[in-house]
Amino acid sequence: MSQKFLELLEISTILADGAMGTMLHARGVGFDKCFDELNLTNPAAVADIHREYIEAGAQLIITNTFGANRFKLSKHGLENDVQRINRAGVELARRAVAASFKEVLVAGDIGPLGVRIAPYGRVKPEEARSAFAEQVRALAEAGADLIVIETMSDLYEIQEAIKATKQISTLPIVASVTFTRDDRTLLGDDPMKVARKVREAGADVIGVNCSGGPSQLLRILKQMKQAAPDAKFWVKPNAGWPEQVGGRIMYPADAEYFGDYALAFREAGAGVVGGCCGTTPQHITAMKKAFESAPIQISEILETSEISEVEVSDVEQPTELAQKLSAGKFSICVEMDPPRGLSTHKLLAGASLLADAGADVINVADSPMARMRMSAWAVCDLVQRKIGVETTLHFPTRGRNLLRVQGDLLAAHAIGLRNVFVVMGDPTSIGDYPEATDNYDLVPSGLIKLIKQGFNMGVDHSGTSIGQPTNFFVGAALNLCPQDVDNEVKNLHRKIKAGADFFLTQPIYYAGDGPKLIAAYEAKHGKMNKPILAGILPLVSARHASFLHHEVPGIFIPDEARARIESAGDGGAKIGVELAVELIQNIKSWAGGIYIMPQFHRYDMVAEIIEAVK
Repeated sequence: MSQKFLELLEISTILADGAMGTMLHARGVGFDKCFDELNLTNPAAVADIHREYIEAGAQLIITNTFGANRFKLSKHGLENDVQRINRAGVELARRAVAASFKEVLVAGDIGPLGVRIAPYGRVKPEEARSAFAEQVRALAEAGADLIVIETMSDLYEIQEAIKATKQISTLPIVASVTFTRDDRTLLGDDPMKVARKVREAGADVIGVNCSGGPSQLLRILKQMKQAAPDAKFWVKPNAGWPEQVGGRIMYPADAEYFGDYALAFREAGAGVVGGCCGTTPQHITAMKKAFESAPIQISEILETSEISEVEVSDVEQPTELAQKLSAGKFSICVEMDPPRGLSTHKLLAGASLLADAGADVINVADSPMARMRMSAWAVCDLVQRKIGVETTLHFPTRGRNLLRVQGDLLAAHAIGLRNVFVVMGDPTSIGDYPEATDNYDLVPSGLIKLIKQGFNMGVDHSGTSIGQPTNFFVGAALNLCPQDVDNEVKNLHRKIKAGADFFLTQPIYYAGDGPKLIAAYEAKHGKMNKPILAGILPLVSARHASFLHHEVPGIFIPDEARARIESAGDGGAKIGVELAVELIQNIKSWAGGIYIMPQFHRYDMVAEIIEAVK
C-alpha cells in the first residue's frame, strides 16, 4: 500500500489519528517511562489505542515509535533494541488494522533524535543520518506504508532524516516541523523557509504538527502553502497550548473546536489532517463528522501570544566568574555575537550547547566590527534567563558620552548583569554606517575607574549618590604580543590602577606570549596579581590560518601549526581543535582561564575543546 498514500492524496483529504503519548499517559504511564518500549512490554495498551482511533474514523495511524532511535533509547538502556521496538511498533499497528477489516494506512513514526546536530550540537550529520537510517530500515522492513518524520525544529536534522529515508527505502516521506508561539522554529526559521527547505530536501509531503492549537497551525499552513503552492501538506495540531493543572497536563481545545477547524484545514490545502498532543479519539470523530458534512466557510481566528513579564532577580554576589578566578580555578569563557535581526533562536541553541559542554561564562560582544546587531544587554539577559549560564557584557566606550555611559551601566545592573568587559570598541568607519558618529568621553581606563571607584562605591562621575552601590566585576583588554611592549605595559598598569579585576586577551597561538609580557610588566611594576584569560581562536582550515597570520594585525601563527593544518586537508577543523587543546594545556601554568572566540558559528568545535580541557 506504499503508493496508496500518494494516490489518496490526489483525490481526498486523509484523516489521521491523534496523540499516542496523551492516551498512554491517561492509562497511567508516567512521562519518565519509555513509551516506545511498551511495544514490547505492554503491546495490548498500544494496540487498544490504535483500535480506538480506527473506530473513530482514522484512515491513517502512526506507529508508537516516536522516540525509538538509538540516542533516545540509550537514556533507558535500550539502545540495542532499536530494531525490535520499531518492528514491534509496525506489527502492532498492522494487527489493529487487520482486526478492523478496514483499509487504514500505517505510517512509521520518526521523531527528533533528542540531541543537537552540528553546527549547533556535537552530533555530526553523518552520525545523525546513521541513527535515522537504522530506524527507517526497521520500519520499512516491518511493512510501514510511509515514513513520517515529525515534530522537528532543526532544519539540519530534518534534512538528515530525509536523506536517510531516501537512502534506505522508496516509501513516501512526510516531513513535519513544529513551531514556537512566534510562528518560528526553535532555531528561528519561519514557515515559508521551512516549506522550501523541506521540499528541496525531497519530502513528498510538507507537514506542521504539535506547536499550538488549530488557529496557529492554520496560519502556518497558509504561509507554507504560499511558499510551495504545488506541494502536499500534513497538519496535526495540539489541542491548544498545554497547561499544568493539579499536577496534570491539560489541553483546552475540545473535540467540537477541532471539528470546526478540520474543514478550514482542508480549504487551506491540507491533504492530511489529524491531531497531536492532547487530542483523543473524540477529536478524530469530530473531524470525521465535519468532513462528512456539507462544506462551510470557517473564518480564521488569529491567536495572540501573551508575553509574560519576568522579573529578573539580582545575581548573587560576587559573580560565579569572580568566585572561580579568586579561588584560582581555571575558567572558560566563550564569546558570542548578537544576531543581526530579531531572531535569537540559533544564538540560544548555541549558548545551550556551550553551557552543556561546560562553559562557565558566555561573553556577548557589542556591535563587533561596528556592524549593526541586537543590543548586547538584551542578549545577555536572554542567555542568563533562558539558558541559566552567567554572561559578561562587552561595554565599549566609543559612541557613548558620559550621560549614556552611566545610564547604560544602571540599566545593565538593573537587569541582572554583573560581569562587564570594558573596551574601546571598533570605529564606525569600518562598519555598516561609516558616517555615524563615534565620539566618546572616556577611554577604557577612565570607564574602569568610573565603575570601580564610582558606581561600585555608590556615586556617579560627579560624586552624586546613586543610592545603592553597584557590584560590577570588571574586565579589560590585553594584548599579549604587541608591537610596542612598553606601551602595552603602560596601558596594563593604568587599567590595574583604575581597578580592573581581570583581563581578556587577543587570540594567541604560542604559549610563551603570556610569560614574556607578564615578565615585562613585573620588571617595572612588581607582581602581576590579576587573572588573565587567554584568547583562543580555533582554526577551521588552512585558508583560515593563512588569512589570520598574514592579514590580521597582532596575530602570529607558528609555522608548525600552519603546516599541520595545511597537511590535514579537509580535516582542518579537527586539527584546529587539537591545536587549541594543546595550547590550552600549555598555558595553564600562567593563565587564569581561556576566552574562546568561535569562528563561523562553529560552536560544536568549541564544545569539543571545552570537554577536552575540563
